[in-house]
Order: sequence, then structure tokens, then C-alpha cells
Amino acid sequence: MTNSFSRIVNSAVEAARDGASPLPEWNLNDLYPSMASSELQSDLDRARKEATRFKENWRGKLVDLAANDPQGLAQSVADYEKLEELLGRIISYAGLVYAGDTSDPARAKFYGDIQGSVTDIATDLLFYTLELNRIEDAAMDKAMAAEPALDHYRPWLVDLRKDKPFQLEDRVEELFHEKGITGAGAWNRLFDETLTSLRFTVDGEDLALEATLNLLQDENRETRRKAAAALTNVFSRNLRTFTLITNTLAKDKEISDRWRGFEDVADSRHLANRVEREVVDALNTAVTQAYPSISHRYYAMKAKWLGMDVLDYWDRNAPLPNARRRDISWSDARQTVLSAYSGFSPEMAEIAQRFFDRDWIDASLRPGKSPGAFAHPTVPSVHPYVLLNYMGKPRDVMTLAHELGHGVHQVLAGDQGALMAATPLTLAETASVFGEMLTFRSLLKEARTPEERKTLLAQKVEDMINTVVRQIAFYQFERALHEERKSGELTSERIGEIWLAVQGRSLGPSVRLGDGYETYWTYVPHFIHSPFYVYAYAFGDCLVNSLYSVYENAETGFQDKYFAMLKAGGTKHHSELLAPFGLDASDPAFWSKGLAMISGFIDELEAME
Repeated sequence: MTNSFSRIVNSAVEAARDGASPLPEWNLNDLYPSMASSELQSDLDRARKEATRFKENWRGKLVDLAANDPQGLAQSVADYEKLEELLGRIISYAGLVYAGDTSDPARAKFYGDIQGSVTDIATDLLFYTLELNRIEDAAMDKAMAAEPALDHYRPWLVDLRKDKPFQLEDRVEELFHEKGITGAGAWNRLFDETLTSLRFTVDGEDLALEATLNLLQDENRETRRKAAAALTNVFSRNLRTFTLITNTLAKDKEISDRWRGFEDVADSRHLANRVEREVVDALNTAVTQAYPSISHRYYAMKAKWLGMDVLDYWDRNAPLPNARRRDISWSDARQTVLSAYSGFSPEMAEIAQRFFDRDWIDASLRPGKSPGAFAHPTVPSVHPYVLLNYMGKPRDVMTLAHELGHGVHQVLAGDQGALMAATPLTLAETASVFGEMLTFRSLLKEARTPEERKTLLAQKVEDMINTVVRQIAFYQFERALHEERKSGELTSERIGEIWLAVQGRSLGPSVRLGDGYETYWTYVPHFIHSPFYVYAYAFGDCLVNSLYSVYENAETGFQDKYFAMLKAGGTKHHSELLAPFGLDASDPAFWSKGLAMISGFIDELEAME
């Protein structure tokens, strides 16, 4: 461990202390005791045998079962769900172990080996959903009407059939599936391991990515500038690798999309999200039109606060002058979030409490640990796990609130079972952003001075700009990159040009994107792991802003409707889930209502001047 990393870890631990309690690390024993455990090996062996038996029992028989034995068809779905649960448990454990230290060769090998084994086993199951989709709609409807056990899976079966126009013949699907581990999966792993291995030198000290990005929020401008220069230096040295990864994965996606018949570069993501292209286009247009009234206006105001004509890009997330700066202990962060959740619903706070009490959270800083934050649902028979890198800053508290929102959602949706618990990305961000909003509103109520209120409002506006404006700009960057990739490889310089053009439009004239910023596209993992994922954040934020307006004006019953929405998991379309609240994402006014909340916060900040 380098001296600089020791210093950061020690600082964070001190900030997070509760008496003598350090930051928590998760306990993965609820999945498996260890990488070498007999339980894990036993489950792998069982999965292989049951997958082979499943294929022997059901392959080539589903069309006949739908017509003559609906009960047998229901049994096949139940058997498939059990296998999905078992394989999900195995790969979830491997992924979480790997996330704990991606620099450890033993963990990397373990993750790669498990990934390969699960891919091989899942190949025996690949026929199943393809064959289900060959059953005629009328025959499937009749079978579900005749057999309650099959009708239980109606949401999943109906949802599955939306993929039908884009599925290929079985052998091609098997080839795509098996080669995934040596294709896109391998490039994803290269990106992760490259990113976590990077070190950035600031004032003679070597820092990991997370710690260096954190310095862009430092109150000292020179520290921010040096951090930005260090990021630019390292990104530039690794530009060739990141450019190759990006070009390869964009081409890989174009090949898949072309074979499957998707028309637009983002259509496969829209299908996975179960959201119509027109709805996303409306969101994209609404946010783009709001750039002047939101991001452009706010950054012009912030430049004035900092005594500058324009902000350099390393000043964008700088703290406000005279803002009261304090590190927030882990126990205070925990209490803040749980109190905010409890004020909305004691049940919501009780579920969140489990994450702390049962070691479902990994918040410590360690070399090699995955940067950023996530909530992993694992499988319904176990529970989610949360990862974050806690440094005691106010934004870290909001990150905790965000990821616990995901966790609560995943716990509540778990009752739907392995096939129907997962929520499309557009709605998966609902509970997380709502959890952030509850925490922010709670903090805002406790503000004791106008200056403290101003600081909180400014931080929230910046977070919302990062969630809405920045993510839509990311989406536009991806669209431009993937469209241009169809005509051939893009150079590093060309990717940088696209990045600067899109970011310049979104941030506005009060932010100067100087030399070096053209490399900052390199470290965004969503571009690599989940192309076009990013608009889900904007979707979720605007949705929650509209939802929160309903909550503020609701007399009774909102909490019950909200919990019903979370418990539905992936069983309902977004239109069905929003209808009880009187909201409709296909209505342009829906997005305007969400964006108006951000503008309203900026109005209040302007009124304080």
C-alpha cells in the first residue's frame, strides 16, 4: 500500500469512526464461505447435472406441452427458474469476490473460471426461451388460462415474447452465447483491470482513480488543477488501450444489432428496458431544451460565486466559498439515511437497517477494490449487497442513500422470484433516487442558517445536473460514437472531438473544457459494460421529481402505492406502475414537471443572491 493510499484510507477511517468501529466490509458467507468451499463446488456440480437433465426433459417438447399439457409446461418454467436461481447465486458470489479486489490474480482467475463454467452450463438452457417463443400466442394464452401455475408466470412469458422478433436460430444464439466470454466479456474484464491498476500522481503521491476524482471536489483550486492534470496524464498514456476497447465493443454491438434486426443503435437497450424509443426521445429532447435554464444558468452563477468569469472543468464540482466543510462519520451517515427513510416509512427504514446490522455493505477503501458504487441484487433466496467507497463527504452520504434505495427495492421485489424480480433499468433507478431525495429533504429541513441551506441546495443541484444533464449528454455521446463507428474505426482524437462537442453543449459557455478534458470519456464504465445505460439515470431522476411532487401533495395512501410499485419488480410496464400516481411518461409534460424541480432549486439559489 502506498503512503498516499494509506493517508487517504486513514483519513477516511478517522472520518468514519464510531468509537473504535472501522468502515464495514461485507460478509459474503450467505452466498458461500469461500472461493474453495465444498458448498460452491457442490452447487456447480449440481447445476451441471440439472442443466443436462433439464435439456433432456424439455427440449423439443414445449409446443406440444402448450397444446396438451399446460401443467407440464408450468413445471418446466418452475424448473428453469430454480436453475436460474442456482446459477445466479454462483455468478453473483464470483462477481462480488472479484469486485472486492480486481487486482488480485487469484480472484481474477476465480471470476474468469466461474464465468466460463456458468456460460458452459447455461448453454444447455439456451434452447428454452427460444423454444417458448415458438409457441403461438393463441396457444400460450389458452395454456395460461387453463393452468394457474403457468398463469403465475404470465408477466415473464408476455415480456419474453417481446424479444421474439429479434431472436435468431438456436445454433446462432448458442454461438453468440458461448463466444460472449471471449468476446465482449473479455474486453469488459480488460477495461476493469486496466482501470483499477491505474495510479495518478498528485504532489508526489500515487492515488487510485476514486481518490483522484475525489480531489476534484477539494476546496483548494490548485489541488483540483493538479488532480485534473494527473487524470489527463494517465488517461492520455492509456488512450490507445481505451480506444481499442471502445472501438471493438462498438463494432461487436453493431454486428449483434445487425444480425438481430435492430434499426437504431440504442433499440436493443430500449427493448431491454421495456421502454419505447419515443419515450426516450422525448426525455432526450426535454433535457436538451432545458440546458440553458438548468446547467448553463447554474454554472454561470457558480462562476460568479467563485469570483471567476468562467469555470475551468476542474472547478465544476468545487465546494462553494465559505461552505462549512466537515467529514461525516459513518455512524452519522447511517443515522442520517435511516432517519430520512423512517420519516417516510418505518418499513423502508427497517429493511435498510438490515444492510448495516447483517454486514451486507462494503464501504471501506482498499487497493484494487472496484471504484464507484453499486447494489447487487444477487438472487431472491439470499439478499442484495451494497458496495461504495466511503470518504466521509456529503456526496458519499447521498451515495449511501442511493444504493440503499436500490437495496430496499431489490429486497421488496425478491418475492417475485428469480424470473420476475429484476426491474428494467428505467425503473430500477426509482427507489435509489427517491431515497436520495428523502435524505436531501431531511437535511434541508435541518439547515440552521441561510448559508447552510444554500450549500445543500447547490450540492443537490450539482448532483441533479450530473444525473440528468450529464447523463443525457453521455447518451448523446454514445449515439454519435456508435453511429460513426458503422463507417469504420474512430481515432482517439475523433472520439475526443465528439466528447468535447457534446459536453460543451450540455455544460454551457461558463465551463471551459481545456486541454486534457478530451480524454475524460475513457473512464466511464457504463460505456463499456452497458451501452446506452446512462439515460436510465435521467429517466429515474425526472420520474422521481414528478413522483415526489405527488408525494408532497398526497393526503394519504402514497406510501402504499409506492411500495406496491417496488414490490412489482419486473411484472409490470412503466405505464402500469405510474398510473396509480396519475403520471404518464409518454406525456411531454411529465418530463417538464421533473425538470421544473431542478429549475426551482436554481430559482431559490438566485433569490438568495
